[in-house]
Amino acid sequence: MKQILSDSTATVCVEAWLARFERCAGGGDVAALRPLFHEEAYWRDALALTWHLDTFEDPARFAALLAQCVRDSGASGFRLAPDRAPPRRVTRVGQPVIEALFEFQTRVGRANGVLRLREDVSGDGVPVAWTLFTSLEALTGFEERVGSQRPTGQSHSRDFHGPNWLDQRREAVRYAERDPAVLVVGGGQAGLAIAARLTVMGIDTLIIEREPRLGDNWRNRYHALTLHNQVQVNHLPYMPFPPNWPTYIPKDKLAAWFEAYAEAMELNVWTATEFLGGRYDEAAGCWDVSVRPAQGPSRTLRPRHVIMATGVSGIPSLPEIASLSSFGGTVVHSSGYTDGEPWAGKRALVIGTGNSGHDIAQDLHGAGAQVTMVQRSPTLVVSIEPSGQLAYALYDEGPALEDCDLIAASTPLALGRRTHQMLTARCKDIDSALHAGLRRVGFELDFGEDNTGWQYKYLTRGGGYYFNVGCSDLLIAGKVGLLPYGDIAAFEPAGVRLRDGSLRALDLVVLATGYQGQEALVERLFGREVAQRVGPIWGFGAGMELRNMYMRTAQPGLWFIAGSLAQCRINSKYLALQIKACEQGLISPRRAA
Repeated sequence: MKQILSDSTATVCVEAWLARFERCAGGGDVAALRPLFHEEAYWRDALALTWHLDTFEDPARFAALLAQCVRDSGASGFRLAPDRAPPRRVTRVGQPVIEALFEFQTRVGRANGVLRLREDVSGDGVPVAWTLFTSLEALTGFEERVGSQRPTGQSHSRDFHGPNWLDQRREAVRYAERDPAVLVVGGGQAGLAIAARLTVMGIDTLIIEREPRLGDNWRNRYHALTLHNQVQVNHLPYMPFPPNWPTYIPKDKLAAWFEAYAEAMELNVWTATEFLGGRYDEAAGCWDVSVRPAQGPSRTLRPRHVIMATGVSGIPSLPEIASLSSFGGTVVHSSGYTDGEPWAGKRALVIGTGNSGHDIAQDLHGAGAQVTMVQRSPTLVVSIEPSGQLAYALYDEGPALEDCDLIAASTPLALGRRTHQMLTARCKDIDSALHAGLRRVGFELDFGEDNTGWQYKYLTRGGGYYFNVGCSDLLIAGKVGLLPYGDIAAFEPAGVRLRDGSLRALDLVVLATGYQGQEALVERLFGREVAQRVGPIWGFGAGMELRNMYMRTAQPGLWFIAGSLAQCRINSKYLALQIKACEQGLISPRRAA
């Protein structure tokens, strides 16, 4: 995504296009609106005009809908956003475009957008739109309580005989005589991001986290773990990381930040508390849910909304290895692996070649264990730098974080796929020596469906790739062994019997085999009927949005948020705006069929 210097003509082109767009769409002139778009144009809306997260392609099909939505929403005042990055000439997906950030108003709120114009095709001298993104920013009258809208704090400092700030915070967290409006299950980056958004919007929100401390979902993972993407991409809402933080954040540093973040943002949190499940009271429009603190009796809460922010389901995905029960050593899923030191001088087998499998194998090797990895299926491998960071190049282009987030959200799936196909081709060239070395030792590589690379593996299946931070080099050098899964005949008390008849003695087997989808967790907690009503979660279905993520579902009051820190930061805003709109009676909490 190479940037080209902007000039004044780009601004003129954008202003002319926005003026014509508002005139045609607002006036319902679909015939005049259609030529403003390229024949391969896309429109993505994030709540501003449709109250949905949805993407539309082919202006011959969406022009009439777009005009209707503009009129129905009362959208007007389309103009360049004066406080954001100016129009720029950039290259996206190999196509030179003018990219501009704009703003407008609707009857319910303030909105932003991103417009990309193609100068190689024009109508009546005005470049045509290739992509249009419309995004709700704030609800009028219910703006976030930040900046000039921040609380005054007078109640904390003027009444010398009443409860002070600390007294009020302690009472708020107890929920002794009230229920939260929103219950967030999970205190990782997803839970913290959405709770912060809701709290700033004035919605009473409680996070429950099963671990003893916030951040334990990172803190308790293997000793050497650091984030695999760079710090400038990974901030949480409202509080960016300090500017002296390392490029790759260590897990314990991030875990400590989670605790500090919750305290600074005044988030209500119950740690060491397990979510037991619940049922929806249709008549009352709220949930009856049970939670169990580590100490004390279970408690029933009646929130109007439950947000599942558990990331993965937490239910390990275990391959069917009938003979594994015969093994006399230790078997542990990757979720239970913490440190290689106890296995110094021992023999370990790591089943799985995704990020966790590689990192655990490298950690065991570094601790002095003799390690062999078992590959069950081809795996995508890219170098941590530069290949692994190419997808985040936008965040090094210069615009502010908020502008980059808006630009990132504006890219429709179809063009995003093409972008990652181009990036994957570049990665193959950059990492050719690495890939050749892996093939020499028998490692099977793939590059994602239709060569879309690791990003789309993550978005469709949540894994199946590895950022090389050294384990690939150990495999190539023979310092970590490699075994195809098909070479395993059976496990025995002393180790694993191979199909050639040899026995490999083992002390430890690590199952780095991932987790079941969130559908399994929904069924466990809410029952099969709710799980079937909601349907698949994560991945792409027939449309061009992640299924049931960050949006209303078919089950009223049940929401899902997951993903990287950047995904949670960006999409928590849209999820929070929908809940606020539900609370104000602007939309129904149930997604229309």
